[in-house]
Amino acid sequence: MKSFSILGCLLIAWAAATGQVAKNAAKDTLPPPFASKSVMNFSDVVGWDPDHVPLAPAGFTVTKFAVGFNNPRWLFVAPNGDVLVAESNSNHSLREKIGAHLVGASESNSLKNSADRIILLRDKTGDGLPDEKDTLLTGLHQPFGMLILGDWLYVANTDALIRFPYKTGQTKISSKAQMLTTLPAGKNNRHWTRNIIASADGSTIYIAVGSGTNVAEKGMANEVLRANILEIKPDGTGKKIYASGLRNPVGMAWNPQTHLLWAAVNERDELGDELVPDYLTQVHRNGFYGWPYSYYGQHVDPRIKESKPELVKKAIVPDVDLGSHTASLGLVFYTDNSFPEKYKHGAFITQHGSWNRSRLSGYKVIFIPFKNGRPSGPPEDFLTGFVVDPEKNEVRGRPVGIAVLKDGSLLVTDDTSNMLWHIRYHGN
Repeated sequence: MKSFSILGCLLIAWAAATGQVAKNAAKDTLPPPFASKSVMNFSDVVGWDPDHVPLAPAGFTVTKFAVGFNNPRWLFVAPNGDVLVAESNSNHSLREKIGAHLVGASESNSLKNSADRIILLRDKTGDGLPDEKDTLLTGLHQPFGMLILGDWLYVANTDALIRFPYKTGQTKISSKAQMLTTLPAGKNNRHWTRNIIASADGSTIYIAVGSGTNVAEKGMANEVLRANILEIKPDGTGKKIYASGLRNPVGMAWNPQTHLLWAAVNERDELGDELVPDYLTQVHRNGFYGWPYSYYGQHVDPRIKESKPELVKKAIVPDVDLGSHTASLGLVFYTDNSFPEKYKHGAFITQHGSWNRSRLSGYKVIFIPFKNGRPSGPPEDFLTGFVVDPEKNEVRGRPVGIAVLKDGSLLVTDDTSNMLWHIRYHGN
């Protein structure tokens, strides 16, 4: 009996060292499906008055970086420091807008038509704030991800990856787009954002494509190339699936210590308040992450009529639980030296906020510490103050995109308030 206890302790120690205890613990503490009622609970966006800004930890200051946008969603910082802002939206039909208004969705979601353009911000004086605001590109189709490789600006529309000839310092692009590849969109396009990121050597582009529906309720035939991260050559050739079963991968970033791909993923809705957690995870080549058949590893979704036990068996358990219905979107790893040492190599994630939970969750920016390329602690609040009154469901705004500027400060988009927040560290 004593030898068995020693062996058990050794096994537990090994599991802890390899991370298996943490993973299994997160997986096993999930409640059963429908343990609580699924609800539609939309927040009421009241905006920011002049006396309020988001709250950051001691030593940080938060200020307005730029205002006057039309649903600013995503950010990209050009090599010369120019900030590109994608203005886009869901392009709701009139019928959808009326239905959304009836259920209260218009209170938390912008129902404006998509601006379909990219704005360029430039700091000409070197004071860290933009002095110039130009419309770089128009006539796009729900643009989101942006990328500069060589003399090309790549833009991920909801239905295609395109590129434009680009020279450093340009403030307007009028040339015709070069089509590289189509992307799945169409009538069932619940998750319309398409983020892009390039490999370090620029030889490959990765495209995040969310599912068209919640849990493939329109059939898997309508989910071709969806719920995946795709990879493609910069000239548009060689498109293939890099990883699958990711319901709605949005933020992508390279881990600065391991140089491996990580992603922030939105999981499924309508299983209850505490299901299913959004997550941050390393994305393995050819890895399968469960959607739609299972979630958080081998938890089978009871709503899926077509079982795939062979796929469920190999579903990868995500690395970090980000909370259910938080709508975790933006992701950056911090590598600059401007913030305190605890933030070096860690991950910042924006949480756009819930609609499918009885009590609001998300509506903030969180930080996850990393050590030796792995998460070393639980998520912690970094930028808060977006929620005014949780009892009344009042919020001031909703964070989406996030980027690190050339000076090491952070920039966050607030799409419902049409502004960008600037976070700097000045010391204690």
